[in-house]
Amino acid sequence: MIRGPGRYRKREESACRRMAPIERAIMMSLFILARHAQSTLNLQERVNGDPEVHVGLTEEGVRQARWLKLQVAHLPIDECVHTRFQRTRQTAAIVLEGRDVPLREEPLLDDIDVGDLEGHTYAEYRAWKRAHPRSEPFPGGESLDHTAARYARAFAQLALNGSPVVLVVCHEIPLRYALNVAGGSESLEAPVHSVLNATPFLFDSAELERAALLIERLAHT
Repeated sequence: MIRGPGRYRKREESACRRMAPIERAIMMSLFILARHAQSTLNLQERVNGDPEVHVGLTEEGVRQARWLKLQVAHLPIDECVHTRFQRTRQTAAIVLEGRDVPLREEPLLDDIDVGDLEGHTYAEYRAWKRAHPRSEPFPGGESLDHTAARYARAFAQLALNGSPVVLVVCHEIPLRYALNVAGGSESLEAPVHSVLNATPFLFDSAELERAALLIERLAHT
């Protein structure tokens, strides 16, 4: 019996539909997000939101960065994204030592600009946060909501990155926001209140894009 071409076409279309999820998985990027290693101001418990102020790593921070290097040693990292802050560049350099990985600076992931609170203690920074709404800028700086929207833009752009494996060395706040919304929280600040230095967290491009959308929504509520 001679079968018409329609049956073969249906089989081909069915095969294409079955392949689509596999192709999407192959095209999905992996993002290794990590806070920079311990800095000198972390040790002093002081804030720094000005990238022009150079704040390097402590000896413990160098050890933390080397441990992160060991953790990702067997991943074929295609690109590394860091911020304009010295502590992220230094962490990235240690982690990728001996590798030929292109580095890219992303100002959208910079730490929050705390303005006049630059160099103040964590306690003074937290006291100001408790006394003011998220929409109010730090004196001479930016607001938490503005910063969150900036991080959302950064993550959305990263999610469209075509590199298969990307290391992102940034700061505690953007990583904390991403972890909280990815876990289903309706708060950017909880349940994760702090993030360990030089600790890797994995996101695929779909989850990073989803986190960006959720951060953007919460930044405007």
